[in-house]
Amino acid sequence: MITLLYFARYREVLGLDSEQLVFAKPCTVQDVIEQLKQRGEPWSSTLSDSKLMLAVNQTIASAEQELNDGDELAFFPPVTGG
Repeated sequence: MITLLYFARYREVLGLDSEQLVFAKPCTVQDVIEQLKQRGEPWSSTLSDSKLMLAVNQTIASAEQELNDGDELAFFPPVTGG
């Protein structure tokens, strides 16, 4: 089972702050994204955002990173300061 976390505008657009998904095989972050996009809108456009940031277990990650049972995958926009 993988825990998904959605932050900032992604949480607002998708209407969720977290959920859990079960995968029967080893998977990558990209596999999860593709499965979520199959839900249609607003999932497809939101997870296609070129500025989408990803973290696995609170460490910045790429779409190619493999996920393991119990991992936490977070989706968030870039953080800016001023």
